[in-house]
Amino acid sequence: MPTEPVVSSAHLAAGASPGLSEVEYGLILAGHGFNRWMVRCMAAAGRPGMSVTEILILHTVRHRDRPKRLADILLVLDIEDTHIANYAIRKLAEAGLVATRRAGKEKLVTATEAGAALCAAYAEVRERLLARPLRASGPAEAQLSQMAELLRGLSGFYDQAARAAATL
Repeated sequence: MPTEPVVSSAHLAAGASPGLSEVEYGLILAGHGFNRWMVRCMAAAGRPGMSVTEILILHTVRHRDRPKRLADILLVLDIEDTHIANYAIRKLAEAGLVATRRAGKEKLVTATEAGAALCAAYAEVRERLLARPLRASGPAEAQLSQMAELLRGLSGFYDQAARAAATL
């Protein structure tokens, strides 16, 4: 017995790709769940009240312990609005979690010791509450990697469609 696709908008599933509508509903649920998780994990790590953007930027800046240019942060996180990132960086700097400096015209951002310690605390909470249980009863690492590759690929289709839509 065929099952109907699980979607949020039946009128969109009636088109050429009901499976795409299923993916989009999954993205909606996963996106909200992931955002909720990041905020609550950071609170459990000792820093309640941080926004999703602040958390993402802090982890990006901490990555490989090298200063990050603002342009690279925007590119890696696919943030279009520079003001959103600048506001988050300013809040992180005021909290003592990142430091900023100029290198010519470029703004460079680095994690402070407090920022690195907070990232480590977040990683410990993540490992205990998410990674270990997922490893015990969730998808295998290879499946997770395949899923990540698929999501990155889909992002390209959505970006291209967004550019096309902007020309209509």
